[in-house]
Amino acid sequence: MISFKTIASALLLASALAALPAQAAAPVQQIQAALAKPAVMCGRFDQTKQLAGIKKPLQSNGRFCVIKGKGILWQTLQPFPSTLRITRDAIVQMQNGRVAMKLDAQQEPVVKMINSVLFSLLAGDLSQLDSLFELDGGIQNGAWRVALKARQPALAKAIGDIALDGGAYVDKVTMKEAGGDHTDIRFSAIKTGESALMAEEGAMFD
Repeated sequence: MISFKTIASALLLASALAALPAQAAAPVQQIQAALAKPAVMCGRFDQTKQLAGIKKPLQSNGRFCVIKGKGILWQTLQPFPSTLRITRDAIVQMQNGRVAMKLDAQQEPVVKMINSVLFSLLAGDLSQLDSLFELDGGIQNGAWRVALKARQPALAKAIGDIALDGGAYVDKVTMKEAGGDHTDIRFSAIKTGESALMAEEGAMFD
């Protein structure tokens, strides 16, 4: 079964591509202004995960789509095909066109909390983010970096510390977990607008 850390990665990292919240701190406000905020965004991700005590990193890649108001598709293509469909109500893992796992946000407290963060990011709802994260950011010549540190132990355990780097879009995400694991995710080939979404991808939210 897929882990909460993997789910949290998909939720927060893909959603970060859609928007960062405006905050009182001037640098983060400037970053918010620099980011593009399309209603539909799709692209490629390449992930490298370094596990503590293991020399060879784990690598994967795939495709993501962020659809404002509907949710996120996080489709791993290599090394094993798998799709996460994330909506406000549930997280669904699909393999070979079939539902392999479903987590209901009403029944799983951690899922509910992470989903709340996801949709707060998409909507720019500061009331949730302010209570859950400490944010520290800086911007220079259009390039920026933001660090997110979870305030609550349960959320910190699920996702660790996160750093985002980018320009008009998020280019790279770094996650550091308490146990020493380290994950880098790079985003590329980003396209926006309705034409960026494949018909079968849009159908997953119908």
